[in-house]
Amino acid sequence: MRGILGPRLLLLCASALASTPAVATADGQYGYGYQAPESSAAALARNVRTLASAPKDFGALIAAGKAALELGDTQAAAGFFARADEVNPRSPLPQAGMGAVSVANGEASAAMPYFGRATQLGASLSQIASDRGLAFDLLGQQKQAQADYRAALNGPDATEARRRLALSLAISGDKAGALQALAPLAAKGDAAAGRVRAFVLALSGDSGGAMTAINAAMPGSWSRVSPLLQRLAALAPGQKAAAVNLGIFPGENPAQLASASVSSPYSARPAQGPPVDRLASIEEQLNEPEAEAVRPAPPPVPVAYAAPPARQQPTATRLTPARPRVWLQLASGPNPQALPDQFRRMKSRNRDLFDGISGYVAKGGDRARLVIGPFRGPSDAQTFAEDLQTAGINAFSWTNSESDQIVPLGTQ
Repeated sequence: MRGILGPRLLLLCASALASTPAVATADGQYGYGYQAPESSAAALARNVRTLASAPKDFGALIAAGKAALELGDTQAAAGFFARADEVNPRSPLPQAGMGAVSVANGEASAAMPYFGRATQLGASLSQIASDRGLAFDLLGQQKQAQADYRAALNGPDATEARRRLALSLAISGDKAGALQALAPLAAKGDAAAGRVRAFVLALSGDSGGAMTAINAAMPGSWSRVSPLLQRLAALAPGQKAAAVNLGIFPGENPAQLASASVSSPYSARPAQGPPVDRLASIEEQLNEPEAEAVRPAPPPVPVAYAAPPARQQPTATRLTPARPRVWLQLASGPNPQALPDQFRRMKSRNRDLFDGISGYVAKGGDRARLVIGPFRGPSDAQTFAEDLQTAGINAFSWTNSESDQIVPLGTQ
């Protein structure tokens, strides 16, 4: 489904280290980090089939969110976790899943309230620690990250947490500790250990050793990844964490970095994607416009991060986008006529928050989206999304394509 399931590759130089979100175990006892024996694409297709006949199946929604996130489709994962939260708002799993989605998007500050709410609802530290640790790493708080990773070593995400611990130790300058943390995985023949070792060496300034290690782990890849590995040591700590865990390098165009991607059993593979026609049918059930995504906001968690710049106020003119722009999606559905009332309800409950904000309808294919914006960039959009979250309104960043038609609300 192209509404919730727009493919997104987060895997540039470091795709081996993608996040592992909340999932359901095979016996129906929902856990965190369980690795199903089937492929992510097969798991997504199976759970979508379940949702076609039972749209409120909590376990299927959680498992579908996990599978979508493993496939690199964070927008789809967010949609499934949000629906799971509507079905069972007292479970910690949707909140933990949304935290994992935010981390996978590189939005560490947005992830923290979700993890805080998951803990309040009963999630154990070992259930959220691997993903929360990565959020701390992205914020440049390596000591807190390493404490979380060590806590996760006793949980279901132990293998991923050990990889992330090794990288975090290397980021903080402890090369020996990083290699020591990685040693148990190398001894077991972990498929990703060689790549992680290359990143550890590169983070420590040993670009020559990193080249040797990456060539041993991925023969013939040297020319593609060499320029990126050589840059790692000069980055700031949070930038290093984003680079080696998410493939996000500062100042780079992701399209230009795609040639440096490395494949991994832990990485997203868009080619594995599930059948679009089946997913399109379930999207209509999962995104009815009258089901307003308003929930109690997670409590604030004290985290040190810089506030993004002020957002740009939207214009009041009809838009026919000539280039992609960043918006916040508040709702979606097949019927655009239902969106104005939904926006009016949101504004009436939060007049100060929506003061001067106009709504728009974005139409593409058979879906209509209620959006606000456009914003100057993702950080501006995230700032306002966090403001909305304090009022219990879930908003998701969305970038239009050139084929989307966006008009002021009420003119559609």
